[in-house]
Amino acid sequence: MMNGREEYADSLFVCTDSERAAFEAGIKMGTVYHQFVGTPVDHASVEALERAIEASLMVQPFVDSVRVSINRDMLPPREDTYSYASLTGEMLDVTLVILTDSTRLSARLRHVSELDYPLMYIDEIQQI
Repeated sequence: MMNGREEYADSLFVCTDSERAAFEAGIKMGTVYHQFVGTPVDHASVEALERAIEASLMVQPFVDSVRVSINRDMLPPREDTYSYASLTGEMLDVTLVILTDSTRLSARLRHVSELDYPLMYIDEIQQI
């Protein structure tokens, strides 16, 4: 059951439930990319960064689940003080599930080698 704030926010969206789910997924994926790319990361901190990104997404509206994986093969071995990387879009593999009243939407952010690009896309929409 929605409270007054949720009802008011819902009334501002002039779109279908599926379109709303797609909008929400786009906002969340943009959050990952534009807030976390550039974060210093190494082998010792990579798991904590994955969990932090997941936790930050889980508090946002309509997020049902999220899985973040950072490509460890792209991290340099820790040889000295300067042996770390900055997180790039190419390192990220994010799967996000948005759940609205009638839609379950799965979105993905991952490096697509054929495009040589970290692409954000919808990979499944289900009416529930």
